[in-house]
Amino acid sequence: MSAPTTHSTTGLLTAGSAPHPILTPQPSDDGSYVPNRGGAGLGHAVAGGFHLPAWTPGEWIGYSALVVASILLTAVAISTLWWMLHAWRSRDNLDGTTFSATPLPARHRFTLLVPGRHEEDVLGQTLDRLAEQDHPDFEIIAIVGHDDPGTDRVAREAAARHPDLIRVVVDETSPKNKPKALNLALQTATGDIVGVFDAEDEVHPRLLSLVDSRFTETDADVVQGGVQLMNFRTSWWSLRNVLEYYFWFRSRLHFHAKSKFIPLGGNTVFVTKERLDWSEGWDASCLAEDCELGVRLSSAGAKVVVAYSPEVVTREETPGSFTSLLKQRTRWNQGFMQVLGKGEWKKLPTMKQRFYARYLLTMPFIQAITGLLIPVSVILMLTVKVPTGVALISFIPLAPTLVLLAVEFTGLAEFGRTYGEKVRARDYFRLVWGLIPYQIFLALAAVRAVYRQLRQQNGWEKTEHTGAHRDAPAQDATVTPIGAARPAPEPAFLMASGDER
Repeated sequence: MSAPTTHSTTGLLTAGSAPHPILTPQPSDDGSYVPNRGGAGLGHAVAGGFHLPAWTPGEWIGYSALVVASILLTAVAISTLWWMLHAWRSRDNLDGTTFSATPLPARHRFTLLVPGRHEEDVLGQTLDRLAEQDHPDFEIIAIVGHDDPGTDRVAREAAARHPDLIRVVVDETSPKNKPKALNLALQTATGDIVGVFDAEDEVHPRLLSLVDSRFTETDADVVQGGVQLMNFRTSWWSLRNVLEYYFWFRSRLHFHAKSKFIPLGGNTVFVTKERLDWSEGWDASCLAEDCELGVRLSSAGAKVVVAYSPEVVTREETPGSFTSLLKQRTRWNQGFMQVLGKGEWKKLPTMKQRFYARYLLTMPFIQAITGLLIPVSVILMLTVKVPTGVALISFIPLAPTLVLLAVEFTGLAEFGRTYGEKVRARDYFRLVWGLIPYQIFLALAAVRAVYRQLRQQNGWEKTEHTGAHRDAPAQDATVTPIGAARPAPEPAFLMASGDER
């Protein structure tokens, strides 16, 4: 019986015949490159290890810019996300951020400082609101400029309405700024705790009683209360500005306080007179006097407590124009750079604290570098075929950014429930649409701050106020009283575990 035959694509193979050679790539005779085998000649031999790609100088610059921008954006997004979620990472964190439901009896006298400059439209109502505090022992000092008759008139009219509570101090220094005004009023303060408010603030009448109790409960040197911007529908950027404040005071400041390094807020902050006398008040040459004071007090071991109860947050408005917002953010960034250069943070006792301080205070530089690299990266991606590895790296920031956006969605919904504001579909759309433009704006403000700092332009750029937040519903009608059960569910990103991760 004959052996079976096998048909193949290369011909007929019979039993007993030899197989054809395996088709293995062989070195070429001229020593040229062979697929999957490298160079055949001695001049093209490839040793094991890493070899730099053969890019032109322009490609090296462009691809490196894309990689650096991607790494910076990723680092900023991840750290921002971690800080934003601090208050919700455990139930203990969330419960520990609020004022006491039943405050202790008053034990301190308060001096409230309210500087105002060209703010006659909002100052009078703020002073009247402060005079309604239910605390038994406090005074209010309004500070006005000698060259600002409109604000001076409004302040004196309020003092006439509340002669036992309000007095006016005139600042005759030049040039004028907020820390100078605060230091002037501090000289005549009679309270053992000094609080700072801005001229447009809407302050809850129970706030001082709750703060007084917090000082007694914790033996704190500083108590930082909550501040919340309200007019989130005013412009495309106001929504993001509002959410920034929400996460900053609701969560991030609590993380910084727990880390024992905290840049204080500009208002609704209360410091013992003893600590202010020790620090000789505020640094009049710093554009972020609140941050600078917080760094100095943290370096000296002061105990800082942050408390945020939506019922009693101080309500404010976003800047009235995009230009005002740009100037405000530039001033903050430049102030952070001044604090970094001053070096007080180097006195913090632990390496971890110094790391947090350096990272937070260098954020304007990081944002500025990222802002300069983003256009280069975009142009490169649109005009040049980017190598696969570089392209993959450029997509890394997308993951934390999408998570960040999801957290902002949840935060916006909770903001609406907490403050009785109806959040519509178009608000969520504006939140998504404004993500990239707002990041570009932050980078622009950082670049401008670096430019001003390098040119030693330290003039105070004031933010105008119009009282837009006062169109919102009255505070008492929009929030649940302290200690009462809340009908709204907990945020979706509150972890079930009681342990902080």
